[in-house]
Amino acid sequence: MLQEISIKNFAIIEEINLSFESGMTILTGETGAGKSIIIDAMSLLLGGRASSDFVRHGAAKAEIEGLFFFEKTAELNAILLELGFEDLESEIILRREIFANGRSVCRINGQMVNLSILRQVGEFLVDIHGQHDSQELMNPKSHLRLLDEFGDDDFNKIKENYRLKFETFKNLRQQLTLRQKNAQEFAQRIEILQFQAEEIEAAAINFEEDEKLPKRREKLNNIKNIAESLQTAFLALDDDDSDYSSLNNIRTSMSELDAISDFDPEYQELADKTAESYYVLEDVANQMQRIMSDLEFNPAELLQIEDRIMTLNTLCKKYGPTLADVLTYLEKVQLELSELTGSDNDSENLEKTVKLAQVELIEASKKLNQGRHAIAEALEEDIKHELSELYMEKADFKVQFEAAKFSAQGNEHVEFFIQTNPGEGFKALAKTASGGELSRLMLAIKSSFSRRENKTSIVFDEVDTGVSGRVAQAIANKIYKIARSGQVLAISHLPQVVAIADTQFYIEKSSDNDITTSTVRKLARDERIKEVAKMLAGEDLTQEALAQAKRLLTK
Repeated sequence: MLQEISIKNFAIIEEINLSFESGMTILTGETGAGKSIIIDAMSLLLGGRASSDFVRHGAAKAEIEGLFFFEKTAELNAILLELGFEDLESEIILRREIFANGRSVCRINGQMVNLSILRQVGEFLVDIHGQHDSQELMNPKSHLRLLDEFGDDDFNKIKENYRLKFETFKNLRQQLTLRQKNAQEFAQRIEILQFQAEEIEAAAINFEEDEKLPKRREKLNNIKNIAESLQTAFLALDDDDSDYSSLNNIRTSMSELDAISDFDPEYQELADKTAESYYVLEDVANQMQRIMSDLEFNPAELLQIEDRIMTLNTLCKKYGPTLADVLTYLEKVQLELSELTGSDNDSENLEKTVKLAQVELIEASKKLNQGRHAIAEALEEDIKHELSELYMEKADFKVQFEAAKFSAQGNEHVEFFIQTNPGEGFKALAKTASGGELSRLMLAIKSSFSRRENKTSIVFDEVDTGVSGRVAQAIANKIYKIARSGQVLAISHLPQVVAIADTQFYIEKSSDNDITTSTVRKLARDERIKEVAKMLAGEDLTQEALAQAKRLLTK
């Protein structure tokens, strides 16, 4: 429900603030006073196209803001969550600013959004319906969705089951088509993957061993230098042919210190440390001697290591840059090979799977079509009843189905047709003649759909044009009936429609220094009587007109 709307510097409106209630609210006033301008402003607030022409002369921008109360339906809640509005409970504020340079800014609860998002949310809040409405009801593309809104939970389950079957069939068929179109590329891809897997697997990568190869190669390449250094170091420590080797000298020092160790504890400490050093160096000499005896140059081993390192480097360049990356790549190759060569992806098996999915899709479409045809029968009867209440009891309404390509929505095209008089034949709703007949037709359909559309507000912009008498009263009753289950805002020149409303706002314009301004005020009962009387008899009010106005307002 539209709770409040604020309009500033919009066309001839300087500033208007309106508060609305549930039920039926009527907007009246002289032609050109600005009634339709308020509807235009509301349309822009809900995502309509903006123009700098809407900005009041001399102002920098036009501002429109509306506060809406709503019941969060599953569909609206899904839209709000998708758009990132998770904390909305039961109210939402829409704001639109149109600048004199043509730029437009949209906000939802203070958060800036683009026009598309504003429009998506606005579609769930208000339905603006005019005499020459060319939106949902006049657009055949909307008829299927409108028809489905009459479905119950069981129908929605059938519809969802069909959608899942369609998605499954579509995906499988795309796979098969791709497989058939690219059979050669498919085979080449498998061949490449198999070569890559075999190349990596043949290398038998071993992290623990392969990481040591560069050091082993470096050692073998420097084996001569290593042997010479070890020999020199060994001879410096323990040379049997020299009395001056390090171990001989330390051994002499150790004996001399041991001979005097009893004379002073400090001499004993020196003797012990010297002995410790001797034995450590003796072990070093023995270890070097052992290493030298085992040390040898193996050209075959070096060649083998060089080949192994070259192989690993080649793999790293192709699939690396590290050995870990190479093994990760191998896992991906093996997985893709499994997917491409597995039995589930065999062309013959895939073709069988597609055929089975097609059979299931056809069965699901039959159930969906049966459900829609049943809904269509109920809708036809419902709208015929609404038309009869508007004195179009001879009119007939029909939902026409035509076969169509399979899509996510089904395999039938839906369009609404109307026959206003017997023998004229049914015509597409979008091609029905305008005038009072069209007004009643659209009101009947809107009345029927309004019980299902979950809109918080419905706006009727002069949908009663071209009618009078008992038809005018029937239209008034119909609009009032719609308002009982929600909120209706209407612009009308018919006294019957104006009188039946719960609330009436009067819009008037005034000029000051060549500047025209529209203002709005809520009418009290006495004022309403006078306004309805003017509609009945003109500016010259008569007692009969006032009495008739009172009778209309008491109904």
